[in-house]
Amino acid sequence: MNVSRPAVHPVEAPPLTDGDAQILQRVRMKDIQGMPGTPGGLALRLLQLAFAIAALVVMISTSDFTSVTAFCYLVAATILQGTWSLLLAGVDIYAILVRRSLRNHFVVCFFTVGDGITAILTFAAASASAGITVLIGNDLNRCAENNCASFETATAMAFLSWFAVSPSFLFNFWTMASRRG
Repeated sequence: MNVSRPAVHPVEAPPLTDGDAQILQRVRMKDIQGMPGTPGGLALRLLQLAFAIAALVVMISTSDFTSVTAFCYLVAATILQGTWSLLLAGVDIYAILVRRSLRNHFVVCFFTVGDGITAILTFAAASASAGITVLIGNDLNRCAENNCASFETATAMAFLSWFAVSPSFLFNFWTMASRRG
């Protein structure tokens, strides 16, 4: 079968002047709200922080959370999530104030890995705590002796913290994956 093939003839590009080079360097992909260094990204970080702190405070306010390993794990995961969110909220505030883009490949990879780790740990801790809360409340019917409402509230706040970190992880992962080079 004979198929015609297009002929490719290289064309020389005209040399760039100083003005053209400056224009080309400033062109970049539009920042989408929710990405690092944007007000939407800062809002997501602050939501993560607020829900993690709420889960931590509610769980620590109960006297018997230390008797269940899953609840101790939830406390550790929310401390990690809160610390990570506070750190990156500070970075986002700095980037917004000085109008810097957080598109550096190393920074995006760091944010992606950190968000992924904290998302997995927070989700696992919230799931384990939800399982224990269902066991105590529904299966054993021992809510009268335990702080079931506090356990349920802390678990819900942990799930909301995970729900807030997921878009951050997805935007960072998308930014990292769409980088050419």
